[in-house]
Amino acid sequence: MNLWWRLAARWLRLRRPEPASLWDDVVTSFRVMPTDLDVLGHMNNGRYLTLMDLGRYELLKRSGWWEEFGRRGWAAVVAGQTITYRRELRLGARFDLHTRAIGVDDRWIYLEHRFMVGDTVHAHAVVRGRFVRRAGGTVDTHEIEEAVGGFPDHLRVEPWMTEWTHHTRSPVS
Repeated sequence: MNLWWRLAARWLRLRRPEPASLWDDVVTSFRVMPTDLDVLGHMNNGRYLTLMDLGRYELLKRSGWWEEFGRRGWAAVVAGQTITYRRELRLGARFDLHTRAIGVDDRWIYLEHRFMVGDTVHAHAVVRGRFVRRAGGTVDTHEIEEAVGGFPDHLRVEPWMTEWTHHTRSPVS
């Protein structure tokens, strides 16, 4: 995480967060700053991934689960991500980052991130993550399901996500 000022601003804003469900589409607003730019003058591809960290933080914080998972000694980690860039974001552009849970399987939680200007998608990402215990080991999704009171029916792991997970877990030759 190299966005300490943005993290500090989010932390201050989220001291009294607007409540959200863990299953909501949470929107975090940003503006492209000079430090976000690459040599071509648009937002650097890696910056999108870093801002997605802040979107996930906002989702967990606003839903109240940041504190609860912390109390349990759990931390969320990213295991894989795929992103498609559709339109560039230039200096000063305002955009919204939409973050939501989209699926759960026996091992992973899948989240979606959409970088939007109005109704236009500028980038779309899917993240595969899980929770680990700070004392060591991983948290089973069944344990998470029990902690959150069950997973909603609308969560789906699409076949392509299962294939992506399979192929990215295999050793590279």
